[in-house]
Amino acid sequence: MSAITIDRVVPVLRMFDVAKAREFYIDWLGFKIDWEHRFDDNAPLYMQVSLGDLIFHLSEHHGDGSPGATVRVNVRGLEAWNRELLAKRYKYMRPGIEEQPWKWKEMGVIDPCGNRILFCEEMKS
Repeated sequence: MSAITIDRVVPVLRMFDVAKAREFYIDWLGFKIDWEHRFDDNAPLYMQVSLGDLIFHLSEHHGDGSPGATVRVNVRGLEAWNRELLAKRYKYMRPGIEEQPWKWKEMGVIDPCGNRILFCEEMKS
């Protein structure tokens, strides 16, 4: 038995365009900005965004995150949320839902830096 307790995993995702990241995460997906940090006015931005219990760190710092990463997020209410997102008519993405043979529904979105987020819901038997 290990002595460690893991509270939460917080992925660090790379961003290159703060305005596009805000448009994607805040305006479209509905995350909120919890905090932002820069060492000075000309330094890269590092910020935390959240949607319910889901937390991401978005970073402009070189070496933070790897563009093109995939994060899998288990959710409930995927179909209703998909309808909400489609109703917003986001210019760059209109995701569908795929039913996978392993009995999960998945909605994949790709952020402006090429990071893929799979929102997944287990299908009822």
